Amino acid sequence: MPSSRIIKSVFTLFVIAIGFVPPVLAEGQRLIIEDVTLIDGKGNPPRTHMSIVIEGSRIVDILHGSAKNIKADQRIAGRGKYLMPGLIDAHIHLKGAYPETIDGQTVMAGDREVGIKTLHGFLYSGVTSVYDSGNAPDYIFGLRRDERAGKITAPHIFASGAIVTYPGSHGSQFGGVLIDDWPEAKSTLDDYLARKPDLMKLTYEERGWGARPMIPLLPLDLMQKAIAYANDQGVRTTVHASNEYRARQALSVGIDNLSHPVIVGPITDEFARTLAAKQIPMVTTLTIGERYSRLAEHPEYLDQALYQATLTPDEIKKMKTETRKEYQERVWTWWMKIMTPIAQDNIRKVHEAGGILVLGSDQSSGPSSHRELELIVASGIPPLEAIRIGTLNAARFLGKDRDMGSIEIGKIADMVLLDADPTVDINNAKAISAVFKSGVRIDRSRLDLPVNHK
Repeated sequence: MPSSRIIKSVFTLFVIAIGFVPPVLAEGQRLIIEDVTLIDGKGNPPRTHMSIVIEGSRIVDILHGSAKNIKADQRIAGRGKYLMPGLIDAHIHLKGAYPETIDGQTVMAGDREVGIKTLHGFLYSGVTSVYDSGNAPDYIFGLRRDERAGKITAPHIFASGAIVTYPGSHGSQFGGVLIDDWPEAKSTLDDYLARKPDLMKLTYEERGWGARPMIPLLPLDLMQKAIAYANDQGVRTTVHASNEYRARQALSVGIDNLSHPVIVGPITDEFARTLAAKQIPMVTTLTIGERYSRLAEHPEYLDQALYQATLTPDEIKKMKTETRKEYQERVWTWWMKIMTPIAQDNIRKVHEAGGILVLGSDQSSGPSSHRELELIVASGIPPLEAIRIGTLNAARFLGKDRDMGSIEIGKIADMVLLDADPTVDINNAKAISAVFKSGVRIDRSRLDLPVNHK
C-alpha cells in the first residue's frame, strides 16, 4: 500500500492543480464561536464574553455569554481571543497578468497558477475580500467566476476588468477600454458592461501619477456621460485621480468613489468637508508609494512572519537584492518618500472631517493589506477606526455593506480570529488564529503557500 506521505503528496499536488482547498467545516452546518472578544467592524468598542452563531454562510445570532444551550456541529473556544471581520482590500491588481501578442496585437493575458497562489496568500493573511481595480479581463473575470462557483479557494473577488480611459491617457497602456467620443462610446461600454464588472473604474489623470510627462486627459463631459451610463445599468464607478482639482471635477460629474487619496499636495479643508458631506468613499493606497523607500532602506521587513509565509525564498532574495538596488537608484523612490506623508495627512483630514476612508493597498499580497493598516494608523487614525476602514467602509465602497464588512446578524460570516487585541496594536491583526469565509473555516495549512511546503 502507498505510504501516508505519498498519499498526502498526491493530494497536495491535486489541490495545487485545481486551486481548491477543502473546508474544515462543511457548508450548511452550524458553527459557534464562544466567549470571544468581539470587534464588530462598526467602530464600536470591543465587547467581551460574546458568542457568535453561524449557520451556513450567515451570522444568525450574537449572544452575550454562553451559547451552550444551542446545538452546534462545531464549537470554537474564543476565550482570550479576538474576533473581527475579515479584511477587505479595496484596491489590488492581482499578480499574474502579462502582455501577449496575438495576430500583431498586444493583449493582456494571465497566469492562473500565479493568481491562485496570490489569492491563497490573501486568505492566509485574513483578507476575505479583494477588489481588483484593473487587470486582464479574461484572467480576473475567470478567477472571479471560479471563486463564486466554489471551484477555487480564494477571497471573495470583485473586479473592474480593464480600466475605462481615453486614448493615450493613464491606463491605456494596459489594454484599457478606450472611449473618445459620444454616443459612439456607448457600444464600447456595452461590450465592457456585458462582462458584469463590479465597479467601472475610470482614469482622470494628465500626469500618470505624480511628476511625469503630460499625457492626454479624458474629457470631463465624456466622463460624465460614461458615469451616468454605467449608473443607469446599476454599476457603481470609481476614478483614479491624484490631485484635488481633478478629484473635485470627478465629484462634480457624479463619480461614486475615489480610488486614491490626493497625493501630489496638501488638500484644502473645504475638500475634506466636501468628501464628508457627499459621503464619497476614498481609498487610502499609501503602501503603493511607501513600498519603494521601505525596501530601499528597511529590507528586514521581509523577515516578518506573513511575508515569510506567503513569499518564496527566491522572491524574498530577489526583492532584497535586485529589486532593492533598482529602487535605491530610482528618483521615483525618493519622490514617493516625500509625498506619502502628505497623502497620510490628507487621509487624516478627510477622516477628521467625517469622510469615508477605505483600505486599499494598490498591491498584490496579503501582507501589503496589513501594511496599509499600519500606515493608516501611522497617519494618526486610531486602530479601532482603522479596522472599520478595512472592513465596513471597504464594503460600502463596493456597495456590499448590507451583506459584509461587519459582524452583525444576517451578514455573511467573513471573520478573522486573533490571538491578540488589534485595537491596542494594529500589528496584532497579523496574530491570526483562524480565518472564516462565508461561514467556512479555511484550512490555512493546506493553502498553496511557501509556509506549507517546508
